[in-house]
Amino acid sequence: MAAETVILIFAKAPVPGEVKTRLIPTLGEQGAAMLHTALVERAITTAKATRLDVVLCCAPDVTHNFFTDCADDFDIALAKQNTDPNLGCRMLAGLNEALLRWPRVLLIGADCPAMDKRHLLGAAEKLATHDVVLTPADDGGYVLIGARQTRPAMFAGIDWGTDRVLAQQHAALNNAGLTAHDMQGLWDVDRPDDLARLKTLKPPLEFFWPL
Repeated sequence: MAAETVILIFAKAPVPGEVKTRLIPTLGEQGAAMLHTALVERAITTAKATRLDVVLCCAPDVTHNFFTDCADDFDIALAKQNTDPNLGCRMLAGLNEALLRWPRVLLIGADCPAMDKRHLLGAAEKLATHDVVLTPADDGGYVLIGARQTRPAMFAGIDWGTDRVLAQQHAALNNAGLTAHDMQGLWDVDRPDDLARLKTLKPPLEFFWPL
């Protein structure tokens, strides 16, 4: 499976004031950026544990010191994210580019530290019988999308950042003629209410809480 599947990790450069913005009132700009850094490193560690191919897809580009350090520290490939402001367009571009090389692609962000290698390997296996696989988040979105093929309209009509994302994603996939399977749902870290659960994570996130 390792030669057939790649995990793409979408990540922004950890610039204070530009990442985890909904957590800034609680953590401050620097604290939110530090948390983002820890979450990206956790996502890379989890992805590498699968022994699948892994690519860190960087925004706005691959030149930030954090990304180059990740490439060295984790022995991971870097790629620049598409610059379209719409998340669906960026994800479609990432999936399409990866599918030129790998038969199966899993795309994740860095907001779900509860994800482990079993979730990723299970999602890769489901792509043997489905066009698309999704891991729902408990806020109405999703934390993973995998694909073995794409359609131009597979991300059409989705209100990103709302509790309607998962339902709208299923509708878009159905309209595009793609079969989909939902994995077991997980929680992610987007809002201040999520921080209490994050503190109980096992193994713990390597993050100094500025509280």
